[in-house]
Amino acid sequence: MDDKVNYTLVGAFVLVLGLALLAGVLWLAAGAQGGKRYGTYQTIMRESVSGLNVDAPVKYLGVDVGKVKEIAIDPSDSSQVRLRFLVEQGTPIRIDTEAVLRTQGLTGIAYVELGGGRPASPPLRAASGGEIPTIRSRPSLSTRLESVLSTVLTSVDRMSTNLNTTFDAETRAALKQMLADTATLTRTLAAQQAALASGIADASRTARNTARASEQLGRAVERVAVAADSVDRMAGRVSAASDRVGRGVEAAAGSVQDISSDAAPALAQLLGEMNQLAVSLRRLSDQTERNPNSLLVGAPPRKPGPGEGARP
Repeated sequence: MDDKVNYTLVGAFVLVLGLALLAGVLWLAAGAQGGKRYGTYQTIMRESVSGLNVDAPVKYLGVDVGKVKEIAIDPSDSSQVRLRFLVEQGTPIRIDTEAVLRTQGLTGIAYVELGGGRPASPPLRAASGGEIPTIRSRPSLSTRLESVLSTVLTSVDRMSTNLNTTFDAETRAALKQMLADTATLTRTLAAQQAALASGIADASRTARNTARASEQLGRAVERVAVAADSVDRMAGRVSAASDRVGRGVEAAAGSVQDISSDAAPALAQLLGEMNQLAVSLRRLSDQTERNPNSLLVGAPPRKPGPGEGARP
């Protein structure tokens, strides 16, 4: 017996089942989104966005808040990349919020990280009604590292060029000769080690002897100073005695007139000798004042007068 199939019922069943599946998918999608509403933002990246794909996550301080919807080259500047993404409404996107490109773990999958906004900053709004709000961007870690490494490599290359320019063949030959001379000097000093040690010991003994001689010289200077003081005091006493003798001679000369004529010759001779003594004492006093050490070493030699030659 042949089975009769109602194709109309089969078609209706398939159509209803397809509609049910589509409704289920839509319901699941709506449930997954939880009825969230999104706002559209964009940012301009001045670097390569390799590893970033459409529907890549957009995170705010590590929390998923949206996804990337469009990646395209900026029409106004071909060296820039324009990113458009959806962000949940209620996310604190402010005028000082920054977008940076990051990579996730070791997989190399890139995503957009938002952050850096201050709580006191106003929310980010579009400049006009038809434009999309633009979030500022800053270089990623890899770009900053690449820039630093490029700067370091440029400096190293410049330094290498300067070194190659400075250390030419002539300079290298001079350095080589200097090193050879230094090695020769070192070997010579090592060979003369005993002589150097002896010289250092002699220098040490000389320094000690000099120190002792300095101490003795100081004591000798002190003794000379004491002797000079004694000579000064003696000169003072001689000068005082000379003054007293002079006054005595003057008094004696005044009384000669009262002496008789018989004692006059002897008295005159005595007075003459006393005058000579007074003159000698005064000369001694003057010489001592001018040269106190004459009492110890004697009077200095007299300079020859005009027409007198030095005696042999």
